[in-house]
Amino acid sequence: MQNDEFLKVENVHKRFGGVIALNGVSFQVNKGEIVGLVGENGSGKSTTIKILAGVYEPDEGDIYIEGRHYKRLTPIESIKEGIHVIYQDFSLFPNLTVAENIALPVFIDEGKKFINWREAYRVAKETLHRINPNIRLNAEVGTLSASERQMVAIAAALFHGARFIIMDEPTTALTRREVETLFQIIRQLKSRGVSILFVSHKLQEVKEIADRIIIYRDGRKVLDRVASEVDIKTMEIHMTGREISTLERDERRSPQQSKQPSDEPFLLEVRNLTLLPHFQDVSFGLRYGEVLGIVGLVGAGQRELALSLFGVLKPQGGEIFVEGRKVQISDVQDALKVGMGYLPEDRINEGIFLGQSIANNIIATVIDRLRSKLGFIKRLKVEKFGEKYVRELNIKTPSVKSLVETLSGGNQQRVVLAKWIAYGPKILILNGPTVGIDVGSKAEIHKLIRKLASEDKLGIILISDDIPEVLGVCDRIVLMKNGKLAAEYKYGEIDEDTLYLKMIEETNCGSVAALEK
Repeated sequence: MQNDEFLKVENVHKRFGGVIALNGVSFQVNKGEIVGLVGENGSGKSTTIKILAGVYEPDEGDIYIEGRHYKRLTPIESIKEGIHVIYQDFSLFPNLTVAENIALPVFIDEGKKFINWREAYRVAKETLHRINPNIRLNAEVGTLSASERQMVAIAAALFHGARFIIMDEPTTALTRREVETLFQIIRQLKSRGVSILFVSHKLQEVKEIADRIIIYRDGRKVLDRVASEVDIKTMEIHMTGREISTLERDERRSPQQSKQPSDEPFLLEVRNLTLLPHFQDVSFGLRYGEVLGIVGLVGAGQRELALSLFGVLKPQGGEIFVEGRKVQISDVQDALKVGMGYLPEDRINEGIFLGQSIANNIIATVIDRLRSKLGFIKRLKVEKFGEKYVRELNIKTPSVKSLVETLSGGNQQRVVLAKWIAYGPKILILNGPTVGIDVGSKAEIHKLIRKLASEDKLGIILISDDIPEVLGVCDRIVLMKNGKLAAEYKYGEIDEDTLYLKMIEETNCGSVAALEK
């Protein structure tokens, strides 16, 4: 590793009203160094990113880039210094081509009135070839996979002259194979002297890719150490102040404690459900008190299956039974009527109303129940209703009147869960319930899912790319491959490595019914 310093941050403070976001943070990043930045939601990671990108101005402190001193960076200064942020949504234009996304921002920044597109395509091709030569320059970005869009975002940063790339949760939508490809690219960038700030909740990945790890807690830097000297437990303790791994281990059940197959009738029964080209002849059953996990690689059909059950997508064939009665689900209203609830993976855009209070978000599914005979809703009634679920789900907030956008990711997810628990579904579909949530909040949500199931008032379908999550929380797991159910495992029957290998095996799957007879 080169010892030349690229970035130094000294004693940076940032407050938002009475909330301290950063409290005297100092660190440095060398040229060609990969630094992992981890911490719980609300620990100050996003504030640090925005200060380095020139979005926020620090209240106090100093920033040095190759020795050049700044009290604050503007966005233009940040870019000119070679600092580029690749956010989770990649900040690309889906209706423009790959080449246009790579080259256009540079020409806009330079204020050019005319663009030599032949030259732009040539340079874009040269840049992209260093990252992924298989992506077509004339392909619309909206047609690309998440992994390919990420490669385009990296190429655009390099085209822009990036010397320091900040990657914000870069592996959230990637398969393990795609993660490995990304890591190869990051190591190539490192070898060329590009510095990387890798910001992620996935501790094992941070340990795998980073040269050095920085940990935040409550706006302070609490650890800055060479990655090889830090284990996962140490990272968890510094992030949260407690041993999460031990907590999760204590909560895990023996196979005997898990919900076992029985002669109980099915709460939900799905027979030969088909929606081409996404899935075909899918059959399974779900009982009260059971958590059923559905796993598979990206594109295996599990998410489209969930959306079909909730009425967002309409299957072309098959049957759905709820409590033994055949039901027709043509839209979301039909799904709600038969007792379905759905927690989406994208809670920001699909799960919550950011500009509304916590109380208003919680009552969203039951608003008609709170109306008076004249159609009015008393504000006090709404707030008391919200306070009940804030207590039950341990949502950390000073008031139910607070806007939901002020909460951490973990607390926002609890609000979405509260909304559906208030509705009282028979079948609750959880799509990526802990995506983008820190390790402490993740453990608490896992406990909440198990608690809901243990009350035997509903059945839960859990769809997740997080294999340890599925293995730890679910009573049964079904594996989807190429749009069909390929295998089923009871709790304790399969380990993480074996399940991952089963997921990536290139086999032609027949229709395997996971419906227990």
